Amino acid sequence: MASSKRPFALLVVLSGFLAAATSSAQTVQDPDLFGKSLEVARQALEHFGVGQDEAEVERVAEIGYRVAQESNFDRVPFTFHVVEMSAPNAFALPGGQIFVTTGMLRMGVTDDMLAGLLGHEIGHVVEQHGMKMERRATLLQVLSQALVIGALVGAGNSGRSNEGIQAPYDPRTGYDDPRAEMVQGVAASTLALSELLLRSYSRDFEREADDEGQRYAAAAGFTPEGMRDLMALMRERLPQSKDFGYWQTHPFFEERVRGAEVRAGLLIRQPAKTADAYRARTQQALLQYAKVAKVKPEASTLLETQALTTWPKGTDADQIRLTRLHAARKEVLDAAPLERDYGELLTRYRTEQARVERLDPASSLLTTLGSEIGELETGRAEAYPKAIEVVAGGVWETPFLERFLSNYPQAAEAPKVALALGDAKSRLGKPAEAVRHYLAALELGPTTPEGQRALSGLKVLAGLLEDLAALEELARQQDDPGLAGLARKRLAAVAGSFKDLTNGSEYLKQYPAGSQAEPVAARLEVIADQLYTEVVLYQGIGDSVKALDRIQQILTHAPTSRAAARLREGAVVSGAS
Repeated sequence: MASSKRPFALLVVLSGFLAAATSSAQTVQDPDLFGKSLEVARQALEHFGVGQDEAEVERVAEIGYRVAQESNFDRVPFTFHVVEMSAPNAFALPGGQIFVTTGMLRMGVTDDMLAGLLGHEIGHVVEQHGMKMERRATLLQVLSQALVIGALVGAGNSGRSNEGIQAPYDPRTGYDDPRAEMVQGVAASTLALSELLLRSYSRDFEREADDEGQRYAAAAGFTPEGMRDLMALMRERLPQSKDFGYWQTHPFFEERVRGAEVRAGLLIRQPAKTADAYRARTQQALLQYAKVAKVKPEASTLLETQALTTWPKGTDADQIRLTRLHAARKEVLDAAPLERDYGELLTRYRTEQARVERLDPASSLLTTLGSEIGELETGRAEAYPKAIEVVAGGVWETPFLERFLSNYPQAAEAPKVALALGDAKSRLGKPAEAVRHYLAALELGPTTPEGQRALSGLKVLAGLLEDLAALEELARQQDDPGLAGLARKRLAAVAGSFKDLTNGSEYLKQYPAGSQAEPVAARLEVIADQLYTEVVLYQGIGDSVKALDRIQQILTHAPTSRAAARLREGAVVSGAS
């Protein structure tokens, strides 16, 4: 093992003892480091997208905290996050934030595999590998400075030295060009984020994280073969190229497989035990930090979300839920009666009600939620007659139609309203949104005149659409084979020729295993390479604004592409100021 502090043989002997040890509560021993990591985590979730599958999020947290408590590490409060990224991967920040991509979870990883994976990332945090890498340690400082730069965009700061810049794609170029200020801060911040989250560790660090993580998983009651089985699954499913996803950020694969096999034969799986008390203490550490630290509203919101995921039961969790619901309710009720979106608000209330009923049926919050849901239902019913009058009058604005469908989705007038919305979006040049509303009209009234008109609109759009995700949705329609066939034909054509990175990245985000996922991913690589060439060209002629715009596109919509890797490799960040 790489670490001289804990010889591996000793780890095996002590595994039973450590599993029985009392886990310590986590604290924030370095507020500055934790605050910077928190901001990186916030940007990562905003940049990549938050996983929307509640069951996936709960599963990662449940397994993650069982494994984390076996580390007996109390310098940071661990938090676990699911991010929307089609590439299978996982990464950690020095502040204890652990990320798993939806692409990894949807490979079919078992609980034992996931425990080994999370244990590996926990090991990186425990051994403080992030802060032992000079490049990463510097990047935490660069990120905080990039945020300041972003806040000063447009302030006319010019005349800064370009000394130390590495053309053609260092995002710090262009300070003397006032136009470049408009995108420079964002590009620098995005580059720092991509570098922090997607860079690989050294061979020794990877080996040490594997050793520690596999031990934590076994002590938490998971089979030590989980890590070995995970690697076997990945070997089977993924191309073993260091330019691809996990292999780029977690290299030295064959060596790690052999190490996992050896450890699996030596470690002893311990009886499983709950991590409830540990999770509750971790929640308190997060809430205490939120009280004493001066954080931005966005970071405060993330801390609350982390606290709920960490321990979703009890008085503190219920108070966070109720405070958020009351803020949303106030915003709705402050509007005029016909401008209130009761539907979305009631959905939020019922979602929380169902969650609390499942987690803690004895919670007193359930009585409050039931009462407030009743009041909102009354308000929605009282507004219905006036809303019908507006619909019947035939003079309306698009936002009213959207609110009507949200408030009264099963009303007799719903197909008519959905069709009107589809027509409006089509006229406005928003075909993807038109598809969504036409489909709603067809579903709500398949045999009505409105439903048939919506079907006709869909067939017209199916031959014209460029939006890959909308085409995939149409291709999956089972009620009309003709419509589905048109969409499939159009999708196959567009998948290999689309020109916008956003189009492809949104498709892979929504449909990671979609019918055209492979050609879309290949086309994304081609477009990213073309944009990289343009970066070089525009930097060569001194047009920093266009160069930075393309850097931003690559890093935002193709962060795991070859072009993004070349940008991260080429940028000099250690001397940024």
